[in-house]
Amino acid sequence: MSFLQGKRALIVGVASKLSIAYGIASAFHREGAEIALTYQNEKLKKRVEEFGKQWDAKVILPCDVASDDEITSMFTELEKVWDGVDIIVHSVGYAPANELDGNYVDVTTREGFRIAHDISSYSFVALAKGGRKLMRGRNGSMLTLSYLGAEKTLPNYNVMGLAKASLEANVRYMAASLGPEGTRVNAVSAGPIRTLAASGIKSFRKMLAENEKRTPLRRNVTIDEVGNAAAFLSSDLASGISGQIVYVDGGFCSTAMGSLDSETTE
Repeated sequence: MSFLQGKRALIVGVASKLSIAYGIASAFHREGAEIALTYQNEKLKKRVEEFGKQWDAKVILPCDVASDDEITSMFTELEKVWDGVDIIVHSVGYAPANELDGNYVDVTTREGFRIAHDISSYSFVALAKGGRKLMRGRNGSMLTLSYLGAEKTLPNYNVMGLAKASLEANVRYMAASLGPEGTRVNAVSAGPIRTLAASGIKSFRKMLAENEKRTPLRRNVTIDEVGNAAAFLSSDLASGISGQIVYVDGGFCSTAMGSLDSETTE
């Protein structure tokens, strides 16, 4: 039997076939989970509905995570169909494009800082608040997506690095808050992947090339590999794991220096 059989999973953030959330939804469907999806606005509605067909998603609801009212409405509608939720996946991150190009101190603004933290970090706990009643006592899982920029500087990642650091702290505090109710909270820190969100970071292709050279596996990871890890962390197979940041980056986070292409002498 597939290891997510009988689980109900709400996935927030599927935007394209290149998105990490797409890889997660595909893995969840393969492992037997029943899936519900959200879309941010009318522009994305048809696209997400098309994705939903391939995963047999019976529930597709609007939800802009910047709005508490929309989050509340989404869970109200979801409760009409499901009497409980086992998994919530938060695959959402955003900062204004002008904040992701240039010297951090030069380009960071108060408003851009606020937006990045609101959308990329606070929205995770907002989903926890909204879905708490549906998840309580089900030995469920909440999962979000981070990146190495949360703990190390990366060119042009700027305020998103701070937002991801906030998100990782969020994981730990949420795990402590929700653990007594049976809900685990974790994050996957994925290596760089060419998604729509990543395309907003200046010189991202150069980052991909450098990552490929330095990672122990000598390649970049895929949305399918992240999806497989997410499926495991969201399943009962990972019942003892909570409050953790799990790296799916080919080992990049473990390296201090890439390999030397040629032998050197002193």
